[in-house]
Amino acid sequence: MGWELSYDVGAFQRAAADCLEREPARCTALLTVAETVRVHGPRAYANGGDSGRPRFGWWREGPDGPVEAAFLQTPPQAPLLGPMPERAARELAVALRTDGADLTGAKGVDGSAQVFADAWAGHGTGTRWEVTHRLRLLRLAELTPPHPAPPGAARRATPDDVPLTAAWMREFHVDTGQDPGPGADFTDNIARRVANGVLYLWEADGRPVAMAAHSPVVAGQSRIGPVYTPPGRRGQGYGGAVTAAVTGAALAGDARQVLLFADAANRTTNALYERLGYRLLGHHVDIEFG
Repeated sequence: MGWELSYDVGAFQRAAADCLEREPARCTALLTVAETVRVHGPRAYANGGDSGRPRFGWWREGPDGPVEAAFLQTPPQAPLLGPMPERAARELAVALRTDGADLTGAKGVDGSAQVFADAWAGHGTGTRWEVTHRLRLLRLAELTPPHPAPPGAARRATPDDVPLTAAWMREFHVDTGQDPGPGADFTDNIARRVANGVLYLWEADGRPVAMAAHSPVVAGQSRIGPVYTPPGRRGQGYGGAVTAAVTGAALAGDARQVLLFADAANRTTNALYERLGYRLLGHHVDIEFG
């Protein structure tokens, strides 16, 4: 049977539901991105830039078999791969080339993404690839807020906070090696989070000093991100405090599990998240094609 590709997010959610919900934590990004596109439309991840139509796909080994793999792509972002058999990852590279995809990279579950990259590079193009970021997928065991807490308190962001937090969102992307380019504008992204009530600020001395958000609950889970503290405010406990606050908000919103991606190379943040009660669940990678 192989891959079936579609530009219809509803068809993807219906076809891949059992596959995604079989391992919802390892498929967290696929679940939340697809739901965001369904609710907010195909330009939900364009961030002010040019974008093509989101592309979705699901894979069966045989015509009557269950769906065992899924991926999606929201241009200009790279395709996002869930856990999948090696055969599915190799066949996805062929399917996307046949569909005319022009890719700059890939991201997803460690292992699946590398097999896909090898297959993409192995079609006589001379393409080279490298892993540019390694991420740790963490899951909350039991929330342990920092004690003592830093000065200030958490609050939900309001529309008045959009200009500041949109600028912070851009800085977050630059800090994490995801330079969005000069034309990127995160205003709509942040305004959507504010409207959904999922963006929180830590405020000290009457001023916001850190922010964190959680995703809406999908398949019983919510994911924390972004977490950002501007450089002049780091090292004072604000990042941990706002992360704990937004984690509590996700739990209060009926999330049965709370997840978080952390840069594997950042020992400081990984130690912080462990103190807050997060534990390692898996590994993801970002790959860039040369």
